[in-house]
Amino acid sequence: MPRTDRFLDIRRDPHSDELLARGGDSEAHSILQRAGFVAVVRVHETYHRAPTGLAEDDESRLATDAVARLRAAGYHVDCDADFDTDSRPASYLPLGSSVAHVAERLREAATTGEAADALTELTAARDGVLAALEEVLTATADFHDGLGQAADPYIARRLRYLADEHLRVIRTDLSETRNQLADRHAPHPGRSTCTGEVPSTEQERSAVCACPPPPRTLPAPPPSMAAGLRR
Repeated sequence: MPRTDRFLDIRRDPHSDELLARGGDSEAHSILQRAGFVAVVRVHETYHRAPTGLAEDDESRLATDAVARLRAAGYHVDCDADFDTDSRPASYLPLGSSVAHVAERLREAATTGEAADALTELTAARDGVLAALEEVLTATADFHDGLGQAADPYIARRLRYLADEHLRVIRTDLSETRNQLADRHAPHPGRSTCTGEVPSTEQERSAVCACPPPPRTLPAPPPSMAAGLRR
């Protein structure tokens, strides 16, 4: 049975005449946003619309580009006839994929040193991901400083606050975590690299390696009786 999140509709709404895109998973939503759509997040659904103020021809170009990108990525897209296209543009790995690779390195890390090396990509003082994110927030704040609308100075101050306070907490905590891991020089007990060798002291004669059993997962404690009797 095909996955429903691989199907999308891109059409003009017959009631509001808005250009809307509905359906898809998070990858499809990323493609829509890179094509220029704006996400509308509600409790029970997330859909996308064209930016306000676009001319009809610009909306059509935006929709056609989105249809082409989505189909190139393997999505099934139903659309108005004006947006249909046989174009399949080449796709490239977004910048976020290189950051996601850090998570993959952490999932595969077998020692504290390997985990520390992965986290260094985030915490490096000058060229780490978090340092670059601070630059992005600051540059966006600078952009809003002279943009001209009444809310823009507030947005600029808010962005600088995020960089100076929230992001600084993340950088400090994650850097400390990285440093602690770098000092431990220990293998992860559940991820040690298997040597494929069996020592002479091994009690299990059929064992093919000396790796320990996986760590036990303790069951959740039962609810407190006192809590159940409280009124």
